[in-house]
Amino acid sequence: MNEYGVVPEAGTVKFERVLPGPIERVWAYLSDSEKRGRWLASGPMELREGGRVTLEFKHKSLSSQVERTPDRYKEYDEGATMQGRVTAVEPPRLLAYTWGERDDETSRVTFELEPQGNEVLLTVTHRGLPSRTEMISVSGGWHTHLAILADELSGRDRRPFWSTHARLEGEYERLIENGPGAT
Repeated sequence: MNEYGVVPEAGTVKFERVLPGPIERVWAYLSDSEKRGRWLASGPMELREGGRVTLEFKHKSLSSQVERTPDRYKEYDEGATMQGRVTAVEPPRLLAYTWGERDDETSRVTFELEPQGNEVLLTVTHRGLPSRTEMISVSGGWHTHLAILADELSGRDRRPFWSTHARLEGEYERLIENGPGAT
């Protein structure tokens, strides 16, 4: 399993992580606002096809380590909110929703869970990314958020978001080429 996300096709990044189970526990960290807020973003989610998703990102609260928001992301210093729609839900194995609601550029994220003994394979696929620049940023973001989720589920101190993201974004800058299968 690759530590880094892969580019299976143009405009798509995919990540696989083996996490401590059981599957219901990992599902709760995807679907419950409070638990999701510890690694990604809190906010209400209607767990039905067509249901609304609100993600309230507060990157400062993802770790006890205080760090400055990079200038490039200063507009998100106090948080950011994103709206989407659930496109598939099959608890506790599948959750998919739109990532934002822009008319012509809405991307989609899918979470698939598969039990593996006492662990769970989580596959996150983000499709519809319109540019290499966005793929790099999103890859650094997912890699960082998933590392924080792994920390949380393993009982470790959650790593800082911004410095981890900056390092990983730089690595994805080198890894993601312009075509499929780049990483």
